[in-house]
Amino acid sequence: MNAAMEQRIMNLLSMAARARRIPSGAFMAEETLKRKQGQFLLIAEDASEETKTKFTRMAARMHVPAAELLTMQQLGHCLGKEYRAVAVLIDRGFADRLSAYLQDIPTGVD
Repeated sequence: MNAAMEQRIMNLLSMAARARRIPSGAFMAEETLKRKQGQFLLIAEDASEETKTKFTRMAARMHVPAAELLTMQQLGHCLGKEYRAVAVLIDRGFADRLSAYLQDIPTGVD
């Protein structure tokens, strides 16, 4: 992923955090997925293998798309925290925009 795309994703996640549409942290992410409110799961690239496996399987069971991106520090920074290994977008609009960014589809808004 190039630096411009990484910055775009970080900006999108920051907007989602300001809108309170992205619960983060293992406990909150798990609860959100169990309540079937998750639209897109984000896992930090440097999260532990156990965390990656657990949340990837949970997302697959719940039919929620998932992606490994950013580092724990970058993900936390976007969300106004120090470190975060996982976060879940609960807004369809933010999730669709993130999917478009990851597929490199021009959205016409940027």
